[in-house]
Amino acid sequence: MHEYRDIVVITGIPGVGKTSVVEQAVKKLKNYKIVNFGDVMFDIAKGEGLVKHRDDMRKLSPETQKKIQRHAAKKIAGMAADSNIIVDTHISIKTPKGYLPGLPLWVLEELEPTKIIIIDASPEEIYARRKRDDTRKRDEEKLESIRFHQIYNVHLAGAYSMITGATVSIVYNREGRMIEAVKELIEILSN
Repeated sequence: MHEYRDIVVITGIPGVGKTSVVEQAVKKLKNYKIVNFGDVMFDIAKGEGLVKHRDDMRKLSPETQKKIQRHAAKKIAGMAADSNIIVDTHISIKTPKGYLPGLPLWVLEELEPTKIIIIDASPEEIYARRKRDDTRKRDEEKLESIRFHQIYNVHLAGAYSMITGATVSIVYNREGRMIEAVKELIEILSN
C-alpha cells in the first residue's frame, strides 16, 4: 500500500461541467491539487507522436489507450506522495469500438482512491452544454446515448468501489445552480 494523502476520483460525462465545479471547490478548499487524467494521457500520447488534439485520444486503439492509461496512472500516483489529489477523469470513454473503462483495474490499483464522486446533470442539460462549447471537437450524441452513458457510469462506479473500498457520491450540477454543486462537493471532500 502506498503512503498517500487523500486521492479522490471525480468523474462525469463530457459536458456535465465537472471541471468547472471541481476548480471552484478547490479554490475554496486549497488543500487539494487537481490532476486531469486526460491531460496526463494526452501529454504522453502527444510526446509519442500518436495524437495532435486531445479529442483524438478516444480514436486510438483500445490497446494503445490501455498502455497510455497505465503510464498516466503511475505518474499521477507519484504526485499523491506530496499532496491531496483530485483526479479529474472520465469513468468510461465512448470510443468507435464501444465504451472503454476509464479506470480499469491497473489504474485503480495504482491510484487506490479513497472517494469516487460523480458530477451529473440531466441529459438535456448536458446536451445543451455540449452544443454551446466550441472549445472541444466532440461527436454529437442523442439524448438516449447520453442517458445510457450516465447509467453505465453509475454501474462502473459501484464496481470500482467494490474493488477499492472507495465511497461513491453523486453531485448534481444543475443548470444555473453550480454554486450548490460546489458547496456539496466541498462538504464531501471535507469529510
